Amino acid sequence: MAVLSLHNVSLRFGGAALLDDVTLHVERDNRLCVLGVNGAGKSSLLKLFSGEYAPDNGTVARERGVRIGVLRQEAAGEDPAADALAVILRGIPHDDHEARVELLARRLLGELRVSWQGRAFATLSGGERQTVAIARAAHFGARVLILDEPTAALGVKQTEMVLRYIAVARDRGLGVVFITHNPHHAYPIGDRFLLLQRGRSLGNFTKAEISQSQLTEMMAGGEITL
Repeated sequence: MAVLSLHNVSLRFGGAALLDDVTLHVERDNRLCVLGVNGAGKSSLLKLFSGEYAPDNGTVARERGVRIGVLRQEAAGEDPAADALAVILRGIPHDDHEARVELLARRLLGELRVSWQGRAFATLSGGERQTVAIARAAHFGARVLILDEPTAALGVKQTEMVLRYIAVARDRGLGVVFITHNPHHAYPIGDRFLLLQRGRSLGNFTKAEISQSQLTEMMAGGEITL
């Protein structure tokens, strides 16, 4: 059952088509990977999901009461911990902030068997901070996670950590939208794949319908027979 859907959505800005007749569905217990190069329409799709943009045509449907957690690429690049954990600190006396953040971070990283080793929260790696940010959204009730290029600036080990937690989130019943330009990161964890090119869908495939090599070739602009 879809908890978040776009139906024949088009979006224009200044006469240019940012998205053109795009349809997709996000389901519980499912990981949808949205792939495309820069300018493909991925950021526009994110802003439709988050409610920042309204479509010029088509509809955006959300199951009643569903909370969406969004981790943006620009926020992650600056300080993913500060942005993603801000909600935890609301209403908490300032003197308790550090203790609350450390307690939650220790528990969330412990679930992934990531050693804390007495480090200060500020010294966590980018991958560890991204993981805490994603987990924070789930911890506070998000049923759909939308992740905008969460692995773009990470090394191999940190990327593996983030991808592992995305898998855990799906196993806990969350719907996940993983926006990325990297098919090598998307394919191992994806259940469905939507490919965008200049705002148009090149196809919406299940994992059984497309191989990683085919996905990579389509991303590169090639034509394949499925």
